[in-house]
Amino acid sequence: MANLWSGRFEKEMDQIVKEFNASIGFDQRMYQEDIDGSIAHVTMLSAQGIVTEEEGRQIIAGLETIRGQIAAGEMVFTAEDEDIHMGIEARLIAEVGAVGKKLHTARSRNDQCQVDGRMYLKKEMREILDRLCHLEMIILQKAEQYADCITVGFTHVQHAQPITLGFVFMAYFQMFRRDIERLLDTYERMDLCPLGACALAGTTLPIDRHQTAALLGFAAPTENAMDSVSDRDYSLEFLSDASISMMHLSRWAEEFVWWNSQEFSFIDIDDSYCTGSSIMPQKKNPDMAELLRGKVGRVYGDLMQLLTVMKGTPLAYNKDFQEDKESLFDAVDTWKASLAIFANMLEKTTFKTERIAAQFAKGFLHATDIAEHFVKQNIPFREAHAMVGCMVKLCEQRGCALTDLTDAELAGIDPRISKAVLGDISMEACVTARASFGGTAPCEVRRQIETGRAFLAALPRHCYNK
Repeated sequence: MANLWSGRFEKEMDQIVKEFNASIGFDQRMYQEDIDGSIAHVTMLSAQGIVTEEEGRQIIAGLETIRGQIAAGEMVFTAEDEDIHMGIEARLIAEVGAVGKKLHTARSRNDQCQVDGRMYLKKEMREILDRLCHLEMIILQKAEQYADCITVGFTHVQHAQPITLGFVFMAYFQMFRRDIERLLDTYERMDLCPLGACALAGTTLPIDRHQTAALLGFAAPTENAMDSVSDRDYSLEFLSDASISMMHLSRWAEEFVWWNSQEFSFIDIDDSYCTGSSIMPQKKNPDMAELLRGKVGRVYGDLMQLLTVMKGTPLAYNKDFQEDKESLFDAVDTWKASLAIFANMLEKTTFKTERIAAQFAKGFLHATDIAEHFVKQNIPFREAHAMVGCMVKLCEQRGCALTDLTDAELAGIDPRISKAVLGDISMEACVTARASFGGTAPCEVRRQIETGRAFLAALPRHCYNK
């Protein structure tokens, strides 16, 4: 089959070149977007009198027939088709005859692949936003469930301060909230239609780019034809969003691996999200958490691949840009699957609050609270810090808890302190007292939960399948 662009050539492409040049093996997943773009384009051509209404109807009918054949698996593409755009156009001409040759009037594959890519990515972004919102709702449910449950807060993987489990959940809620906001920002910036930019300079024909933009659900047409076909920054921005969000998933997955270990044993992951060992019958491995932790690497690679492709490419279109799709498709698939797996795993995970409470005796978790209690007694914080440091050191020497120090021992550190001055330093009292804005106190966690619910409720409905 001769290529639709072969008029200037005397020789056929070498077969190995055809196969190397072809993108049909991966870009055929955008067939729906390609057909939708073509229907909008020919609708506009008809409205502008560039093709007749009857020609437009014939072309649209042919495109819908092809859509049905592809969906039914009746149409097989090969390297001879080169890409999804040429594959569909060639079959359209075979289906409706010479009138099909008018479809490509006032457009180029340069703008065609861009409109397909943007429509495809907008659709996938709505699905990803759905999944992010679903994860956020599960986080809010868990935060409410565990708003009063105390756990160990870590810094440097050392026991630091007592906090609530609800507080931990709301920390991750904020991370994924920013992921949602980043994705919405990206969606808004990319919601411009490149169709009609043609190869790089627009067209002499009287097209209406605002009509095609509206027909395809874009906010407006792109402003500059050369920029429309020669950049992929919207894909790069999406890949950056994906990388950041996958990093957040990977961090929490890492904590799931810790919490699931015998050393911690803070959580019980549902059996349906674990695997066993082929040799050790006692094992229950957190493989889904480990896989999620590892998947971020491939998404980082997708971002770096496209950044490297775009580096040094001159205006306007270059064949290098064909390499923009596989990394994008991979990141879309990986991010979507990871969000679904993690959300379901999180929902089915329970926290062993009694086991967690057994850790409170370690690490002097309430040391900072004692220092702040001294501050309330008009002791400067730096002096209070030093005093509590001396108390901890003495406890380590004696092998006891802070509450076990005698009045004499406390007075030996500083005459201003005594057991009476210490007051209530139970874990419950320490956590409840941390009611500063954004703090871990249960009342403050519940405020954060309500704020989170309000955020989800206020999200724009046109950007995802709410």
